[in-house]
Amino acid sequence: MIKKFTCIICPNGCEVTVDIHSNEIVSITGANCKRGREYVHQELTDPRRNIASSILVEDGELPLASVRLTKPIPKDKIFDVMQIIKKQRVKAPVSIGQIVVANICDLDSDVIITKNVAAK
Repeated sequence: MIKKFTCIICPNGCEVTVDIHSNEIVSITGANCKRGREYVHQELTDPRRNIASSILVEDGELPLASVRLTKPIPKDKIFDVMQIIKKQRVKAPVSIGQIVVANICDLDSDVIITKNVAAK
């Protein structure tokens, strides 16, 4: 079976073609670097994604602070993680790197602040 991927690891966006037989990768073509081959292998065996979002900030100069995960999580856990992130609120001030949720959904990834927000 032939599968096609667009690699998202670097700005090159290589079009990668994979030949798979009996759940084994027979060949990978089109990846211009090692990272592209690794990306395709991960997509086939354990697809993961990182999440960036925002949460409400109480009494802050801005109403929201951006957040992200410290490590990619399994793709099938995105909605579970987002349900928890959507419920989060922090009180200003908040600073970059501050942990909002540690080890979210027991996935060994933390939700951290990525924008400083001062108090009003």
